[in-house]
Amino acid sequence: MTFNIETRKVQQTGGSSYIVSLPKEWIDRHGIQAKDTVGILSQPDGNLMITPYINAQQYVKERTFDLDEIKDSDFLFRLLIGAYIMGYSIIKIKSSKKIQHKMRDCIESFINVAMGPEIIEETSNTILIKDLLDPKEMPFDKTIKRMYILAQNMHEDAVRALENGDKTLAEQVINRDDQIDRLNWLVERQAHIVLRDIILCQKMNITLEDASNYQLISRFLERIADHAVKIAKNVLKVNFNKISKELLNEITSVSKLSLDLLNLSLDAWLQKSLSLANENIKSIEKLISECEKIEFNSTNTAEYAVEIGYIIESIRRTGEYSSDISEIIINNLI
Repeated sequence: MTFNIETRKVQQTGGSSYIVSLPKEWIDRHGIQAKDTVGILSQPDGNLMITPYINAQQYVKERTFDLDEIKDSDFLFRLLIGAYIMGYSIIKIKSSKKIQHKMRDCIESFINVAMGPEIIEETSNTILIKDLLDPKEMPFDKTIKRMYILAQNMHEDAVRALENGDKTLAEQVINRDDQIDRLNWLVERQAHIVLRDIILCQKMNITLEDASNYQLISRFLERIADHAVKIAKNVLKVNFNKISKELLNEITSVSKLSLDLLNLSLDAWLQKSLSLANENIKSIEKLISECEKIEFNSTNTAEYAVEIGYIIESIRRTGEYSSDISEIIINNLI
């Protein structure tokens, strides 16, 4: 595809006003008439953007799913999440027949787990979902901070469940996974919206690069939470009484190192500190080294060697994702 840049000469009118004519094709495509108002936004890179949309989100994106073509409720759920993340404001589900109960349950599950969408119209064979959340009410930084807290608490509780043989606590960690998933989906959605809506981007006082970086950080925090869930699931498989106290202490020790890395990445982000981010990246080698030193194939733990190995691996991955976040912070600050 080739892109041709049209040129226009700047003309002076009156004593201090300058005018530039607009391309007719663009005028016709957006139905602009004489005396209509357009928006003009100055960009940080020196470019000037002209938009027919004066208000953010003036246009509405709509997506329709036909249940005659979708037989699997799991597939429908993935489609609904995909449409939500891509920023569709209205989602319509239709069917030539009465919507099956399993499909309605799937739609209800989507409504319950995603932030913003609500059913506004419903018949026996159609359901209309509209997103009611104003992106400005959920700024990126607040969502990211909440994700940090959730991921940290999930990791701490998963390791504590291992230390104390508390399978109820492990199950609670697993059940909390939906909370951080919905926040990650929200960040993904908001990022897609602002990337196509520069007016909203400026109203939220962020740059396009900020939105992209928030999206990456959110994804890493969601993966850190996933590893907390993996730790908890393996805790459910082991017999606490057959794990030596020495091994539990070693796991607790590397878990603390891993959480220190996570907290340091948060400090680097909040303080906009290149030095803290760099310190975090350098510290990952110590965590990896300490994880590799742990021996867990002795007679009294051989039965659960695989589960213990997975737990240590998830602790290591948590630290590595924290280091990855610090790399994003450095790139963004530079």
